[in-house]
Amino acid sequence: MTMKRWIAIVVAAVLIFVSIGVNTLSYIFTRDFSSFFDEMISTSASGYEETVIEEGTGNDKIAVLTLDGVIQDMGTASSIFSPAGYNHQFFMNQLDEILVDENVKGVILRVNSPGGGVVESADIYDAIQEIQTTREIPLYVSMGGMAASGGYYVSAPADKIFVNHETITGSIGVIMESVNYSKLAEKYGIDFNTIKTGPYKDIMSGSRPMKDEERAMLQEMINDSYERFVDIIEEGRGMTEADVKKIADGRIMNGRQAIEAGLADDYGKVDDVIGAMKEDYDLQNATVFEYTTMDSLGSLFGVKAGNLLGGNVESELIGKLLSDYNAPRMMYLYGER
Repeated sequence: MTMKRWIAIVVAAVLIFVSIGVNTLSYIFTRDFSSFFDEMISTSASGYEETVIEEGTGNDKIAVLTLDGVIQDMGTASSIFSPAGYNHQFFMNQLDEILVDENVKGVILRVNSPGGGVVESADIYDAIQEIQTTREIPLYVSMGGMAASGGYYVSAPADKIFVNHETITGSIGVIMESVNYSKLAEKYGIDFNTIKTGPYKDIMSGSRPMKDEERAMLQEMINDSYERFVDIIEEGRGMTEADVKKIADGRIMNGRQAIEAGLADDYGKVDDVIGAMKEDYDLQNATVFEYTTMDSLGSLFGVKAGNLLGGNVESELIGKLLSDYNAPRMMYLYGER
């Protein structure tokens, strides 16, 4: 590379940094700080801001929560380059806020999820039950394109469930999967040296076939979680065990089928659901809001960074290689993991 080209690159870099600096200073000196402090005051004690969707009068509020994506706890190890996704801790914190905010008179839960982990789904269900018992406020569910398996599990205790005609729901059941690559390894002459303290310590290992007694152990675990799922639907929807088990075989269904099966109440998008709650509980003057946090800025940056890196097969492959090891576990999940 010639000296002339190096000089051009340095000049371009300097111009970029100067441009960023000028724009930053311009933003600072033109910022309406009175508005900024107003936003600070409206932020809740836990650091979450309430973003108004529909302005109301008085103190009554309706909270709109969004559950979008696979229900799983990814911990705090996500990178700033990671795309936005479901944040389990943030969602649970929103439920905690509602539990202590006496001005919240109703909750709309927007669900667009194929389900996820049995533990995380149970976390959400238990928190919803606590709100309903302690606060005695209504909770309506607005199902989006998908509210299957764990997505239905967390919806079951709702006072009313609304679907779209094309909503995919159902998939009631539990799944646990692993990959058996022992024959592939044998084909390529790969041996596995496993040292273990008991015969079942490597249960569901991909390096060997599963034994019948191991399958029976796992099936018993799966059955327990399935029965809990059925019990939750019985209680939430006022159905008999026999009626639930007629459709609790893993099948998926659309909005019409869900209503006919007793799993949903009516058609309606989120605006319709908000209107129905206002009408049913005399909350016409309530402010409708959702919780937001500065994490949304990081999520936005993650999406942009992902786009910048191309979002191609190579980057996806690297992401999988860098991700944490996940052992097989029980899931209330429809579709691929």
